[in-house]
Amino acid sequence: MRKLLLLIIVFVLLLIFWRYETGEVDSNNKSQINIEVKSGEGVKEVAENLLSNHLIKNVYFFEIVARFAGLGSKLQAGNFSLSPSMNDNTIIANLEKNPADLWITIPEGKRADEIAEILSHKMVNYNDNWKQLLEENEGYLFPDTYLLNKNASIQTVIAEFRNNFDTKYNSLTFNTNLTKEQVVILASLIEREGRSDSDRPLIASVFMNRLKLGMPLQVDSTIQYALGYDSDSQTWWKSNLTADDLKIVSPYNTYINTGLPPGPICNPGVKALQAAASPAQSDYLFYVADKNGVTHFAKTLNQQNENIKKYGI
Repeated sequence: MRKLLLLIIVFVLLLIFWRYETGEVDSNNKSQINIEVKSGEGVKEVAENLLSNHLIKNVYFFEIVARFAGLGSKLQAGNFSLSPSMNDNTIIANLEKNPADLWITIPEGKRADEIAEILSHKMVNYNDNWKQLLEENEGYLFPDTYLLNKNASIQTVIAEFRNNFDTKYNSLTFNTNLTKEQVVILASLIEREGRSDSDRPLIASVFMNRLKLGMPLQVDSTIQYALGYDSDSQTWWKSNLTADDLKIVSPYNTYINTGLPPGPICNPGVKALQAAASPAQSDYLFYVADKNGVTHFAKTLNQQNENIKKYGI
């Protein structure tokens, strides 16, 4: 009987201790504290963040409760409003909900149509009108990771993208007579054609040399942009362009039209923008990327053909 009584006492004490450690930090404090869960963070990192913000009492006990609740598989990046008056179970229940603010990543080199697809899966207010408004801002939807309220309007979203673009653009070093619009158009070509940061200034020099000579730019990416969505390969950027593709009637066809296309073909990142703002100086008129993604430059058509033959392109 004594052993049983002792076990009961121990159990009750452990239960009291458990309830205390997983209980509210301050039941009278109803203030809201904004907690950011970053992309890729696990339960342990979140628990440590909660502890540092005085929202839980014990990281170890919170982890146990969270793992039993399956929080790890339900945790989403975003912002959550929590209170010291919440116990561990209530905090976990809130973290399992979809956050009001979401981290949304816009990769470099995406066209507005692709950005529309990304937003359509995230934003509550998304509708077909968003796509047109995004297309009207092609080139200025700066690629980055954004914390956006899922209930935001398209005007708010575009403002976030464009404000970020303006900040990045104003930080560039310029060595060109091109207008801002021309820089953005050129950067969009460089973004789609450049395989590495070191290639981009040289690719910019090829484009600038061709423009000065009145040569067509002959950029495959502009053909892909003009063709639009390819249902066979289910991509906006068709690979293995055919001879007929190169004849498409479009102001974006840089095989049959000289000069820059009438607008950007994608949304370039800061490296492509910098390359357009300050191209390298060279005599190159041609370039081609091999199967390993290495770009080879040439001054003459004969050298270009030699590179194509040499690298089995």
